[in-house]
This record gives sequence, structure tokens and C-alpha cells, in this order.
Amino acid sequence: MLPDGGADDEERWLAEGIAGVQQNAFYMHRALDSNNLKDALKYSAQMLSELRTSRLSPHKYYELYMRAFDEMRKLEMFFREETRRGSCSVVDLYELVQHAGNVLPRLYLLCTVGSVYIKSKEAPAKDVLKDLVEMCRGIQHPLRGLFLRSYLSQISRDKLPDIGSEYEGDAESINDAVEFVLQNFIEMNKLWVRMQHQGPVREKEKRGKERNELRDLVGKNLHVLSQIEGVDLDMYKETVLPRILEQVVNCKDDLAQFYLMDCIIQVFPDEYHLQTLETLLSAFPQLQPSVDIKTVLSQLMDRLSNYAASSPEVLPEFLQVEAFAKFSNAIGKVIEAQPDMPVVGAVTLYVSLLTFTLRVHPDRLDYVDQVLGACVKKLSGKAKLEDSRATKQIVALLSAPLEKYSNIVTALELSNYPRVMDYLDNATTKVMAVVIIQSIMKNTTCISTSDKIEALFDLIKGLIKDMDDGAQDDELDEEDFKEEQNSVARLIHMLHNDDHEEMLKILCTVQKHILLGGPKRLTFTVPSLVFSALKLVRRLQGQDGDVTGEDVPATPKKIFQILHQTIEALSCVPSPELALRLYLQCAEAANDCDLEPVAYEFFTQAFILYEEEIADSKAQITAIHLIIGTLQRMNIFGVENRDTLTHKTTGYSAKLLKKPDQCRAVYACSHLFWTDDQDGIMDGERVLLCLKRALRIANAAQQMANATRGSSGSVTLFIEILNKYLYFFEKGIPQITNTVIQDLIELIRTEKQSDNTVADPSAEAFFSSTLRYIEFQKQKGGSIGEKYEQIKTSS
Repeated sequence: MLPDGGADDEERWLAEGIAGVQQNAFYMHRALDSNNLKDALKYSAQMLSELRTSRLSPHKYYELYMRAFDEMRKLEMFFREETRRGSCSVVDLYELVQHAGNVLPRLYLLCTVGSVYIKSKEAPAKDVLKDLVEMCRGIQHPLRGLFLRSYLSQISRDKLPDIGSEYEGDAESINDAVEFVLQNFIEMNKLWVRMQHQGPVREKEKRGKERNELRDLVGKNLHVLSQIEGVDLDMYKETVLPRILEQVVNCKDDLAQFYLMDCIIQVFPDEYHLQTLETLLSAFPQLQPSVDIKTVLSQLMDRLSNYAASSPEVLPEFLQVEAFAKFSNAIGKVIEAQPDMPVVGAVTLYVSLLTFTLRVHPDRLDYVDQVLGACVKKLSGKAKLEDSRATKQIVALLSAPLEKYSNIVTALELSNYPRVMDYLDNATTKVMAVVIIQSIMKNTTCISTSDKIEALFDLIKGLIKDMDDGAQDDELDEEDFKEEQNSVARLIHMLHNDDHEEMLKILCTVQKHILLGGPKRLTFTVPSLVFSALKLVRRLQGQDGDVTGEDVPATPKKIFQILHQTIEALSCVPSPELALRLYLQCAEAANDCDLEPVAYEFFTQAFILYEEEIADSKAQITAIHLIIGTLQRMNIFGVENRDTLTHKTTGYSAKLLKKPDQCRAVYACSHLFWTDDQDGIMDGERVLLCLKRALRIANAAQQMANATRGSSGSVTLFIEILNKYLYFFEKGIPQITNTVIQDLIELIRTEKQSDNTVADPSAEAFFSSTLRYIEFQKQKGGSIGEKYEQIKTSS
């Protein structure tokens, strides 16, 4: 296209061209000032001869063209003034400029005078325009021809014989205006396409970039067409669109086809697109395979969906023209015509179609499912997607219904939804599962039937069980894994149905899925299931029917059986501390349901775990205090069962590794023998026995400290025991007398004053606070005050 030359050469050629334009423009202006028409035409022709160059790139040629264009506007004003004054006939002038020596300057001058000719109305605008557009065929050089016709379009756009225009002629004049613009457009497009095929093959990419810079020159014709008032829907449907599409399809150039289809969509009204949808869509399968059809089609669907959203009154028109069916059919034909289209391209088209459907026909779930089904058909026979861009589009496809309906239950009604998910790789399946759960959380969606939960868990299977990709849990990011499983746990809490039978089915469905999830997940999901089941137990309190067979009514016994199986699964993790907590929670619930054997069994399981699985001393301390706290609240056990459990508990307490821990556990056991609100559990003797045993252990701890470190250590344990004595003293246990408390106070003072005792400020503060409490109760008076009266706090 261009002769070989560097950027410096091109700059020099441009400078020479501009200098030529400026020099001839100077002489032209001087001739204009002296009303010398002959010289004005001579120098203007010489100025325009600079545009005959073939050495400039489109960008540089445009700079040169704009210099000449500015000068031509001044020449046009001169011609108009001359013809107005009668110094020269516009017809003679139109003939005169045709004697210019070179074709290009001649045609520029002809277009300029033609503009004045139309303005003068001495001839019909349609005749002059027809003459000009035909004459411009004389320039077939692509770059020069494009700019010449662009000039023609520029000077004629306000002089078209349009309806309401001052140049409007007879009834057929609007057809002439349209014909003029269409003919100019067709010729410009041919020149534009021809640029691609001139020059060496090695510069093909460079030519493509240069052509891209010139595309607006061609596209402006379509904009002019869209502005013609006389182009109504009928004319657009019968003449304008078919002629444009014919040129677009026949040019067989991917750049031109993509740009012009985009132009059509952007410049013409949405109403026209809707009413000519079939004609417009029929062109897409005929485009070159290399054309980015998905982008253009997506823009068309986006534009029409925006039209529907902004003007709800037009929705019946969408149904009338069967917009969805036409788009669906067109996309199918495009994909069929381009068998090599990448998966990402096809999926992107379906995403746009789904977005269109959700915005225009949100009530038609069958349309939504149809789009998903078409996507499945395209993906069938392929393995899981590995292309990240295609995967991203699939996620967008699956997310769209969730965002639109704000209800996963609606998505569960789409039969093809899970089939699309099956094509995602395992990592993306997890991402999509998280998106689904987040949607449920955000919209507080209640999923209330076991069938829907079965379908839901099938969708989020990437989170609730190990996938068959060979990836080990160790390879997963620990924080991400925890977040995923916590989201599943939150989901389980949201499952609810007021019907007890259906809620039991839901729990069984959840149990079935989470028990297959592998040991790492159980610690996150089992607690949620247990507490959801316990909520149902609370609702069923008092129903203790016998459990036989599978199809039984929802009763606490039935649920406790499920809970026992579920917690037992934690043994494979292993997570004995968690299992023990859950057994104790179940025991407390069984207590509230008056199911003594069930409660005893859960306690038995908790003790077995304590004995056989919990070896860490800190974990043992926590566990024994949990057991004591839970057992203290139980009121269902008979004497024999309660004695067995309390005996076990006190025995475990006294066997803890460290003496201070033994001491605290033993004095905590004292609460097991005295409860205010339970008849029969007021054994003062055993309370005193526990407290005395705690004192002996505290004393032994002091002696051990003295033997090993040479000092007795802190007296904190004695002060803690004193506070327990005071608690039971106020409860009115006859065995706890003021004498016993006085003796303990004196013992603490003696221990504090011992040479072997290490000073401990916190213990001092604790003891002082305890003594102040005693004084406060004395001053308070009443029956409690009288009891405290004989206890002396001063040394």
C-alpha cells in the first residue's frame, strides 16, 4: 500500500504536503480576495492535488486532508457568495470545475460546488446528489476514494431531500435520499475492504490496524441513515436493512462485518431491531467464521433487554415477535455454522441469551431451562472444562438465575441446572457451591423439603465430599477449607420445616450426605446437624412413642438414635473432645424429654470417650468440668444411676494429673450433691466430704511444692475452697457451720504467715475480697447476716 519508508520519511512527506496545501491556499485566498475566480480554481486544484499522494499512512493522510478540508469550506463560502450576487451562475460554475486537470481535485471541487448548487435550489437535490455519487466512482484508490466520499457525505448530510427538509421534493425524494446514502456507503465499504488486499502479505497486520483507524468514515453513513426522518419502520424493514446486510455479508471481510453489524445495532432504534429481528439474525450465520459474533449478538440482546427493562409496555411486542425463540434459533445456527467455535464463545452466547431471558421473560422458567439445556447439548461429549475463560462464563451462566430470582428453590426447579454444573472442574464446582450458599444466606431462603435438599446437596457436592480428582485435603488451603465448611454448617442451620415428619426427613437427608464427606469435614458439619436435630427434639418434648421400623413418626427417641449414629462417626476423625461435648448436649436434651435410659446412654458414651480417647491433661480438665456441669443440671436419674455417674465423676476428678487440677475438680463435684430446685439431691454429708477431700488435696499440693521447690507456693486453692464453703453455708447445709469456716480462715492465715509460703499479690487480693464479702453480709443483716455474725475476719 505504501512505499517502504521509515517514520522520519513519512513525517517529511507530510510536512511537504502541508507546506504545499498552505502555499496554494495562500494564493487561493489572495485570488478570493480579489474576486479572481479563475485563479481561485487554479490554486484550489493545485492545493487539492496534494491529496493525490500515496506515501502517507491513513493517520497522516487524515492530518493532510483536514488542512485541505478547512480551506475548502472557505472556498465553498466564496462560491455561495458569488452565486448569490449573480457574479457567476451556479450551473456555469458546476460545469467550469469539471475542467480541472486531475480527477481527484476535480471531484473535490465538484462536490464543493454541488453543495452550493443544492443550496441554491436551481436543481432538485436528488439529481445533484445522484450525479455526485456516480462521479466519485472515478477514484478507485482505497485511501483517496474513502476520504473523497467522506467529504461528499460531510457536505451533503444537511442537504438531503428528507421529510421536513427545505430540500424535500416529491413523494419519491425520500427514496432518493436513502439511495444516495446507501450507494455512498456501499462504495466506501468496498474501498475500505479493498485496502486489506493491497500490499505485501507480511504487512497484513499493519494494514488491519490502519483500516481500523478508518472505520468511522464508513460507519458515519449508517449514522446519517438513522437520522433521516423519512426512514420509518416499513422503509427500514423493506429497503434499508436488507441492502445494508447484503453488503455486509457479501464483502466477506471479518473486520468490516464485525464493525458494521455493531454499527447497525448501535445506530438504529431498538423498536426497529425488535420488528426486524428475524432479518437481522439471519445474517449472523452467514458471517465469516473469524468474526466475533458472540460480542455483536450479546450487544444486541443486551440492548433489547435494556429496552424491555426501561419500557415495560413493550413487553407484549417481545412475545408477539417471539424474540426468545428467534434468538435461540439464531444462536443454534451460528454455533452449527462454526463447528470450530471455542467453547467459551458458545457459552458466552448462552450467557447473553439467559440474561436477555431473565430480564424480558423472568416468569418463563421453561425458557431459562431451555437455555441451560442448549448449553448442556453444546458441552456434551466434552470432558470437564479446563479453559478458565469458559469456566468463568459457566459460573456467570449459573449465577444469573440466583441473582435474578434471589431464591435457590427456583433454581432447583431447573432440570438442566445441575447438568451444566457437571462440566465444571472441581475447584470451580466449589466456587459455585459457595456462591449458591451465599445466595441462600443473603436472601435467608428457607428450603423446607427433603427432595429440594437432596437436589441442593447434589449442587454443592463439591463442598460436602471429596471429589474424584485425586487432590488430597493436605493440598487445600486450610483457611479456605475452614471457610467453605463453615458455610455448609451455616446452611444446615437454615434448613427448616414446621412439619415434624418432614423435618425428620430433612435431617436424615443431611445426615446421609455429611457422613460421606470424609473425616476432615465432620468436625464442621456434625455439630450443625446435631443442634438442628436437638431443636426438633425440643419441639417434640413429651412424645416418647416406641420406635420400630423405618417409617415411624418423628419422636425424640427416633431422633436420638440418629444423633447417636452421627456423633459416633466422629470417632474416625478422631475428635473425642467435640464428640464428648455433643454427647453431653444430647444427654441434657434427653433429660428434658424424660428419657432416662437415653440420657444415661449418652453419659456412658461420654465417659467411654474420656477414659479411652482423651489423654491430654488440659483436655481432661475441660472435659471433667463439662461433665460435672451437665450432670449437675440433670434431674431425671434415679438414685442408682445418679450414684453411678457421680461416683465416676468424682473418681475421675481425683485422678487428674496435677494436684491443683484435682482439687478444683473435686470441689466442683460438691455441686452434684446439693441442688436447690431438685428434691432428693440435698446430701450435706457428701458435700462436706468433697470439700474436705479438696482441702486434703490442696494441703498435699502445698507439701509437694515445699518438697520439690523449697516453698509451699500460693494459698489460692485454700481461698477457692473457702468460697465454696461460704456458698454452701449460705444455702443452709447443716454440716457447714461457722466454726468450720472460722477454722478454714485461720488455716489460710497460718499458711500465709508461714516462712515457706511465697508471697502472691493476687492471692492476697482474693483473700481480702472474700473477707470483705463476709463483713458485707454481716452488715446486711437478716437471717444470712445472723449466720455470719459469729465469723471473725480480723486477725
